[in-house]
Amino acid sequence: MQRPNDLAGYRSVLRDLPVMDAAAAAAAAERNGQLTKPPGALGRLEDLAQWYAGWRGDARPSLAAPQVIIFAGNHGVTARGVSAFPAEVTVQMVANFEAGGAAINQLAKAFGARMDVHALELDRPTADFSQGPAMSEAEAVAALNTGWDAVDPGADLLVVGEMGIGNTTSAAALAAALLGGDPGDWVGRGTGVDDAGLALKAQVVGEGIAANQAAMSDPLEVLRCLGGREIAAMAGAILRARLLGIPVILDGFICCSAALVLSKAAEGALDHCVAGHLSAEGAHGRMLDAMGKAPLLSLGLRLGEGSGAALAIGVLKGAIACHSGMATFAEAGVSDG
Repeated sequence: MQRPNDLAGYRSVLRDLPVMDAAAAAAAAERNGQLTKPPGALGRLEDLAQWYAGWRGDARPSLAAPQVIIFAGNHGVTARGVSAFPAEVTVQMVANFEAGGAAINQLAKAFGARMDVHALELDRPTADFSQGPAMSEAEAVAALNTGWDAVDPGADLLVVGEMGIGNTTSAAALAAALLGGDPGDWVGRGTGVDDAGLALKAQVVGEGIAANQAAMSDPLEVLRCLGGREIAAMAGAILRARLLGIPVILDGFICCSAALVLSKAAEGALDHCVAGHLSAEGAHGRMLDAMGKAPLLSLGLRLGEGSGAALAIGVLKGAIACHSGMATFAEAGVSDG
């Protein structure tokens, strides 16, 4: 499919999403019922393997080419003092990713994932969304397209992560706009702000929603007005993966704010996604509940970078290895009762 060139094009893509291969999923379920184990003995691993098989169109799939993509962007809202770190840290961390020194580099390597890094105009932060839209339509589409183009069609699993000082404020604003509630329900400590910083974040989120009220009825407009370039890029990548039949493991609060936009824009838009983990960023659990996603892991992580999702690659690899590699009762000569 040709890449969209405006938000209307993205809305059109979201209206006609491909669905899971029902025949492959059914065949995987049949195989699962014949494996040398009591029914249901592998718990969620069985469901994961069948979900993966359905999206890959293969009843006995393998997982050999995962891709991790990190998107980085800077946020004009940091001028309001919502982060404990300066925006320069985004540039410094991108250099660390590219040098192989970050946590996500180690996790990607540990699970055999290709890792790519895309920095989106770090020298030109988005506008301060508490005063008006963070991005023009052209800027939002450019960011969505960066994500779209970053997905390797040869990948068989996608993890998207981010780096961007100020982006927990942007993610909280997206959640508040799309799910409702008080801004204070959605803000967290992010990079480690104190109580006064937390109150300021809630105030800024409320101001952002008020300043962009005209956009609140359209999820892609909400993304344009309250999101960041890296958040838009994650949304573009998750959507492109759907069109390519590539399953996605979602990361934490910020990644899920990008996914939430898609979820609100089209029913079932995240059917090809599972939640990798429950972040320690307080509102992440409520966001997952709103999307109907149960996390695979809960380890108190709050780093971002795609780290929790990358760790969950191991869980999915284990599920697929058991499903595709185990013998059936007939093959093993074992009585199934």
